Amino acid sequence: MFLKDLRLTGYRNYDKAEVEFSKNINVFLGENAQGKTNMMESIYVLAMARSHRTANDKELIGWDQDFAKVTGLIEKNQSKFPLEIVLSKKGKKAKLNRLEQKKLSGYIGHLNVILFAPEDLSLVKGAPSVRRKFLDMEMGQMSPIYLHHLVEYQKILKQRNQYLKQARFKNKLDQTYLEVLNDQLAAEGAEVLSERFKFTKRLEEWARPIHRDISQAKEELRIEYASSFSVQSEKDKNQLMLDLLEQFEKNQQREIDQGTTVIGPHRDDLRFYINEKNVQTYGSQGQQRTTALSVKLAEIELMYEMTGEYPVLLLDDVLSELDDDRQTHLLKSIQDKVQTFLTTTSLDGVKKELLNDPRIFKVSNGKIVRESE
Repeated sequence: MFLKDLRLTGYRNYDKAEVEFSKNINVFLGENAQGKTNMMESIYVLAMARSHRTANDKELIGWDQDFAKVTGLIEKNQSKFPLEIVLSKKGKKAKLNRLEQKKLSGYIGHLNVILFAPEDLSLVKGAPSVRRKFLDMEMGQMSPIYLHHLVEYQKILKQRNQYLKQARFKNKLDQTYLEVLNDQLAAEGAEVLSERFKFTKRLEEWARPIHRDISQAKEELRIEYASSFSVQSEKDKNQLMLDLLEQFEKNQQREIDQGTTVIGPHRDDLRFYINEKNVQTYGSQGQQRTTALSVKLAEIELMYEMTGEYPVLLLDDVLSELDDDRQTHLLKSIQDKVQTFLTTTSLDGVKKELLNDPRIFKVSNGKIVRESE
């Protein structure tokens, strides 16, 4: 899978930009606050129909611009097709092969990306919401079925929370209506849980040998899906649904008192262990970074396994955060295999011998120019 070219109109500090990319490594070189990360973000937006930096799409529209447009030509499975995202004050439009998609779930997954930025180094030590977002964004690209069930779960969860708040406020409960919501939420929650358990197991199988290699066989990595209630991955979907229903019944008064759903996939977490010690609590900064790097490299292989295509890799100012050993392992792992986009203020700290024929673009004040070969 490759992004052959990118065209921006009215996107952040880019009035207009057109760029053709290499299938290997593309480097955005320039000082801070010139537009390197904006360029990287636009590729992410093209893939995911949302930014990783803000939940407010209006922030992506340039100053004094009515709209922002991101268009890219994708090469996948020996075919080519355009993707397009248009953001305006009225909303968002996503086009696949020039046809507007009524649902974003029909758009996402046609350009798979993995983003690795400095904040991703806190994947291990950050809040549980960071890891849930990681699961949902990565799994949503690989599995339209998972994305469908996740969207349905979130929609029913919102309805249930609104009703719980209403029941608390009015001090009146329609038990039959709540049980209907419980059945719907448990059915979708069981689907989400089942897929997350499977994904976590496969992620661990890829990440474990990578981590062992980086740590020179001194450390063993284990990844555990931590449910908000006692549940085991071996259970089938029907049993997961029954377990969720039991929890809703058990916690009903507590949820009414709090006006929110306290049990379910929206409260779950991932845990990382090195030599059976929790990395978040007891791991050094180096161990936390190695774990995050192992997970990101495992994602690349897992995405290939699940989709038959390697994803596009976005490295946003992350090499400067890695020591020589980790930087070497990262660049060797992706060499001649994954189309990579890299931002940096200077190539001085990058191991140039590991950058195989990079295409370098200089970014300055919202202008991007390819460096002559």
